Amino acid sequence: MTALTVALVLVAVAVGLLRWRRPAWYWLTFGVTLAVVRVLVRYGSVMDACGLTVPPARWRLALARAINRPTPEFRAPRILRMRPTRTGLVLRLRLRPGQDAFDVAAASDRLRHSFAMYGVTSRELRSGVVEVRMTGYDVLKRVQMPAETDTRPMRVPVALRQDGSVHYRDYRAIPHALTLGATESGKSVYQRNLVAGLAPMDVALVGIDCKQGVELFPLARRFSALADDPDTAADVLDALVVRMEGIYQVIRAQQRIAADVPDAEIAADIWDLPDHLRPVPVVVLIDEVAELALFTTKEEEKRRDRIITALVRLAQLGRAAGIYLEICGQRFGSELGKGITMLRAQLSGRTAHRVNDETSANMAFGDIAPDAVLAAIQIPAEMRGLAISGDSSGGWHRIRAPHTSLRQAVNICNRHADRTPDLPELASFRPVLSTSAPTSLAKAASSATG
Repeated sequence: MTALTVALVLVAVAVGLLRWRRPAWYWLTFGVTLAVVRVLVRYGSVMDACGLTVPPARWRLALARAINRPTPEFRAPRILRMRPTRTGLVLRLRLRPGQDAFDVAAASDRLRHSFAMYGVTSRELRSGVVEVRMTGYDVLKRVQMPAETDTRPMRVPVALRQDGSVHYRDYRAIPHALTLGATESGKSVYQRNLVAGLAPMDVALVGIDCKQGVELFPLARRFSALADDPDTAADVLDALVVRMEGIYQVIRAQQRIAADVPDAEIAADIWDLPDHLRPVPVVVLIDEVAELALFTTKEEEKRRDRIITALVRLAQLGRAAGIYLEICGQRFGSELGKGITMLRAQLSGRTAHRVNDETSANMAFGDIAPDAVLAAIQIPAEMRGLAISGDSSGGWHRIRAPHTSLRQAVNICNRHADRTPDLPELASFRPVLSTSAPTSLAKAASSATG
């Protein structure tokens, strides 16, 4: 009896230690079993307490009266399937007549407390069927991406969502995106994950980093063009506009709109072209976009108008030509001058890390997902990398990218440097890799200190 007691105490201590230090291991060993039992045992009473039950049908009441049986109980949504995952449980529910998917969404917080889960979210799969995702622990505290992800061309896994699913940056679904965040909020890590995910793909990367290139130039081996000052950025954007116009001429020549050609083969963008004619897609990454919009002299104002005009044209017309914009900054409001709000309207993907004020959150979500504004301003300072991601559909998710150091991102880009395409329009902006640069910088620093 003493040995059994000691064994039970040791198991209890091990379970508590796992839950504290390794919540993912605890979930896979003990948590998932306990959660399944808890859901099955409490399901009926919890649904009733949360107002997710409906009265029995009239014919059931009439039948009970006719045969002198007890009155049937209220009915809860029927569980079609329960699937354990590495982060929680997924329930697929069949709603009863009179119920709505919004009822389940409104009760998600009560379901979280009742089933003792960390988080509960729901979404409608089809009419009458709702998927409820429950997470057993805080998956965003220590982000661990799954070993296998559903990676496709121009679709990059960049972060983990609060419900345990993978957050993808899909350029074919959402061509252009805006990423906001204060200093030390995690924008750079998010951008590194994006570059690291794009590096193994057949895509050209173009970078504009007006912070003297400190963020993007270490990744230069995988970039087809880089600019580190506004003047060079203006020339790069003009060259991209020229490339876009040339691609449209290729599409026009290959549209195949003759009467004897099936409609499915008519080309309207680069993805409808044959493989041997399809131009390589281009992702343009802009770091600190405000540096492109600020000016102090008349000449700088002309350059600024030229840059914003090119960006607006690329945002409006670039999708079909396979040119996608990824714009980052701390703020992106009308104070940056004319044309900014027009550009922001074309950026349908929005991601906001921790911001310094509510106005910045409104810049990201005020026009597409007002509910996400409050979530964005509540991100704590100690949770670097935590962000709110939304799109023009009005939906939003809380996400966090795994920490990727600059060295890890550089190694990935160097490993896939052979995939860097040469774009004729951007040949003059191809970064020149020189081993003497660090030596010259060291000499300049030593002479300055001397």
